[in-house]
Amino acid sequence: MRIVVALGGNALLQRGQKPDAAPQRENVATAVRALAPLAERHELIITHGNGPQVGVLALQSAADENLSGPYPLDTLGAETQGMIGYWLLQGLQNALPGRQVAAMVNQTLVSAVDPAFDDPTKFVGQVYGQAEAERLAAENGWTVKRDGEHWRRVVPSPAPQRVVETRLIRNLVREGVVVVCAGGGGIPVVRNERGQLQGIEAVIDKDLTGAMLAEALEADVFMVLTDVPAVIDGYGTPQAREIGHATPHEMRAIGFPAGSMGPKVEAVCRFVETTGDMAAIGRLADAEDILIGKSGTIVTPNATWPLSSTL
Repeated sequence: MRIVVALGGNALLQRGQKPDAAPQRENVATAVRALAPLAERHELIITHGNGPQVGVLALQSAADENLSGPYPLDTLGAETQGMIGYWLLQGLQNALPGRQVAAMVNQTLVSAVDPAFDDPTKFVGQVYGQAEAERLAAENGWTVKRDGEHWRRVVPSPAPQRVVETRLIRNLVREGVVVVCAGGGGIPVVRNERGQLQGIEAVIDKDLTGAMLAEALEADVFMVLTDVPAVIDGYGTPQAREIGHATPHEMRAIGFPAGSMGPKVEAVCRFVETTGDMAAIGRLADAEDILIGKSGTIVTPNATWPLSSTL
């Protein structure tokens, strides 16, 4: 099968961890151990989040006295694609000897008039207490919002329209290459009045880009892998329950927070509605079990997913 995996940013930098390189590389090694078995039996395309990493680089850039102004978000997105892509590339090469692996820098086309530019919602960077978040917002011109018990910076997150290099990704997959691509949802770009591509200040949701890319690549399965075992209905209430199998209609009827689980649910629902194939949300460590329907939240047109030894 052809599988597109969207690897959550929190799987690379867990909440509460310092954003040093060492723990992130350890987390990447954990991710590779979970993903390599899929690559041994299937065509695998991996995209990944970059919210925590972009936030760290943005803070460093804003504080650098040698710069006349901070680097723009599209450039920081490219930096994180290179950094995380390198870690995943090397880990997969070591885990899959003899297999070709490519890590790509990708652009994702968005609309310059997307309403998201007027209402930033995408969390990036570290979590802060309210006072510190408000101080940083005042110093750096940020917008900050509550993220659970903490506060984080938010930036515009326009809807992805197309990964610019989709044809190149498809060609690599056809040649048997494991591809790491569209990290952080892709570098946000628009077409200017001359029809040329140029970057724009935004961070695209990687799950929505992953679903769009999975559709364009005619993937059989789209998996959102993060640090939770399944989607929770009634999270934080006595009635909380894990959702095992569901249809897109059932998932949409529940409603989930826009800043966290909401985009993941929207992404898997879009993929299933458009293709009629399977999508899932679950824990990275459970990747193989999710594929055979034993773990995670499985979303299909009829809420069933066959258990088969041929998967």
